[in-house]
Amino acid sequence: MTTAGKASLKAAGEIWGEGGATVWFSKRRLRPVGAAFVNATYAAALDLDDGHRQASGHPAAAIVPAVLAVAEHIGCSSDRLLSALVLGYEIAVRIAAARDIKTIRTTDTGLWCGPGVAAACGWLTGQPTSVIAHAIAIAGQTATSQAATGWTKLGHTVKEGIPWATANGLQAVALAAAGHRGPLDLLDVPSFYDRQRLLNDYSEDWAIQGAYFKLYSCCRWAHAAIDGALELAARLQVDADDIEDLLIETFDRALTLPNQSEPQSAEAAQYSIPFCVALALIHGPQALLPMADTYLSDKRVISLARRVRLLSINKYADVFPASTPACVTITAKGRSEEVEVLHPKGEAQNPLTVKELQEKFWKLSSALCKKQRFGIVAAADGLGVHDSATALFEALGGYG
Repeated sequence: MTTAGKASLKAAGEIWGEGGATVWFSKRRLRPVGAAFVNATYAAALDLDDGHRQASGHPAAAIVPAVLAVAEHIGCSSDRLLSALVLGYEIAVRIAAARDIKTIRTTDTGLWCGPGVAAACGWLTGQPTSVIAHAIAIAGQTATSQAATGWTKLGHTVKEGIPWATANGLQAVALAAAGHRGPLDLLDVPSFYDRQRLLNDYSEDWAIQGAYFKLYSCCRWAHAAIDGALELAARLQVDADDIEDLLIETFDRALTLPNQSEPQSAEAAQYSIPFCVALALIHGPQALLPMADTYLSDKRVISLARRVRLLSINKYADVFPASTPACVTITAKGRSEEVEVLHPKGEAQNPLTVKELQEKFWKLSSALCKKQRFGIVAAADGLGVHDSATALFEALGGYG
């Protein structure tokens, strides 16, 4: 468990109180908002959460914990649970994608995932349309400003604010149901939100179908560089210590990350392209599934990270957020080769296979007992087949 996970679990009971919603991998039960907060922390802390190119962020790290907590609390069917996930994903991604991302300071998920949580859980609990609308507006109006994420060089566990936005979305539903009113014209700003992206083509091309999945526990903006560096190292057949120069040419927004060669925390390391590339080259890609704190003091990794050069190039000036490419050039033993990666592994254009997703789960769940690991797989496979989702809640908690 990460520092953020431990702190969230310790504090959530004091803030929201005990209840009946499962805290994942634990016998602890909290009120739905508290459980959703803790589980969203778990989902986001390792930087292995899903993402969406149009939104430039991580919808499921908020939507899934919130929907599961509420679904368990009210005892809804698995079909309704799945429908709520799709609905929340759709609303959150549309709001995020409707913005002109080039003109905003940060793309942090905490700015826009809360309205998706409000929509999903408002619908799940049978609230009337007017209440859901006000909940979405309240969640949007009260979203955190996220002033420090991505620009601070000091690692912190707040990161993109996903757990706070998750809890905020659930609280917005309760407030709206009690009579609070939000600014319903919140999204009616043509200069900021594209109305066509907000409203057109519902049920024709569901946003959740465009999700990507990570193989490395770090910012998605580093993944193309990692893929390229690993491919070149294999092609050149050189040891990482023999690399004289490693040039990463990428899109300009990637250079706004702290990108420290010697990060002092896991969170700072997750936002460092040089460090993550160096770690993958020296210890292999499995070292990023997930990243262990012990690597922060690895002298070989730090030394190679210092030899990494980052450069933004005009070729990639207008590609973000539609893609996060990189061109990697490695020079070693007098040889120099380059490779371009337009879509890192896991994107909709370069998807993980079912087998690769399963391998990721088994690797990440290695600390759990065999019974729980198989229980989670069986319960997830049964969603939409069996009427009740109780088996999933029991598998996610109760073994700890």
